[in-house]
Amino acid sequence: MDRDLLIRRNTIEVNKVASKCLRITILFLISVLLFFMTEYFDYDEISVMIVFASSIVLLLIPTVLVDILHMEHLWIKYYVVLCCISVAFLLSTFISFSFVVLLSFPILIATIYCDKKLIMALMFVDALMVFGVLFLRYLLYDGNVSPEYNTLLDAIIYAGFLRVVFILLTSLLAYYIVERNLVMLDKTINANRDLEHSQEELIFAFAELSESKSKVTGDHIRRVAEYMRVLGIASGFTTDYVDKLAVAAMMHDIGKLMIPEEILDKPDRLTDEEYAIMKSHVLYGEALLAKCPGEIMQIAKTIAHQHHERWDGTGYLGMKGEEIAYISRLMAVCDVFDALTSERYYKGGWSLEDTYNEIVKNSGTQFDPDVVELFKKNFSKFEDILKSLPDHQIY
Repeated sequence: MDRDLLIRRNTIEVNKVASKCLRITILFLISVLLFFMTEYFDYDEISVMIVFASSIVLLLIPTVLVDILHMEHLWIKYYVVLCCISVAFLLSTFISFSFVVLLSFPILIATIYCDKKLIMALMFVDALMVFGVLFLRYLLYDGNVSPEYNTLLDAIIYAGFLRVVFILLTSLLAYYIVERNLVMLDKTINANRDLEHSQEELIFAFAELSESKSKVTGDHIRRVAEYMRVLGIASGFTTDYVDKLAVAAMMHDIGKLMIPEEILDKPDRLTDEEYAIMKSHVLYGEALLAKCPGEIMQIAKTIAHQHHERWDGTGYLGMKGEEIAYISRLMAVCDVFDALTSERYYKGGWSLEDTYNEIVKNSGTQFDPDVVELFKKNFSKFEDILKSLPDHQIY
């Protein structure tokens, strides 16, 4: 998983945190309105109520988008910071210049979004906003920027510049925090990549071991992984999940480690008893992977358990239709395609045309019709993979 993907996921989660923060801000504004309005504000109650009501409406919109409509768009963060700036502008312009300190709030919001560019942009916007509020108050209230300053120049020097310096310092601190967090994130990502690579190598080793028992080469494992990658992408999965799906697919027959070789290698038709033992490899696969930690292993467990299920319910375990996990339905097509096209010591490989027709023919009975449609659309990619990873050894 790369940094950009993690930050995108973080942004969606932070949207929820930000909407909660804005709800808390609403409580703060209501408290200010109730307890300090008569003592602190010099304007009529109707004007104050209109400004506060407008601010509350602005602060509630992220809650509507994120918590009620459950929207997960990345652009919501821009609305959140714009909302904060707008509220700070309204309060500091029409209520009290002291509220201009709220301009530092969107910078803090940008910090938890881990967005350095947004922090720098807000630094300039907020600095300009301070002076904009000063001049606007000067025009609206006949030169009375704030009771403690006699002239506009005093307000600019003693109020404006001091608050701009505070905003600059807040921005630099926020930038440093984000930069530090990104460095730590990169280290974590690199460590996870090393761990995932080691896990993949271990998975491949075990997968090869399980396939070698049934005299199948490691190229079968690699091909099946690539077929799953094709169908995973076609299904609309994220790049990160597709990578995990491809690795997990290599473990689909791990349960064969528990099946006697005389059954796996038997060139003749299996007896009913032997076939029952052979079918149990899906249960062994699930049991072997059940307690293995990590998302890849849990994906592998599902695939190992259900990849011999059929859409019409006549598979190993009798699961039917939507009862079968979608990734297992993908695996069923990939596994059968490779099994049919591959040459083994007990059979010859089918032609691509015959294999294609067989899978299409069994749409709605053996295979999920939607998955078969994906297979048909991506058949040329299956063909390319088969040609690029031919069997290098037949026992």
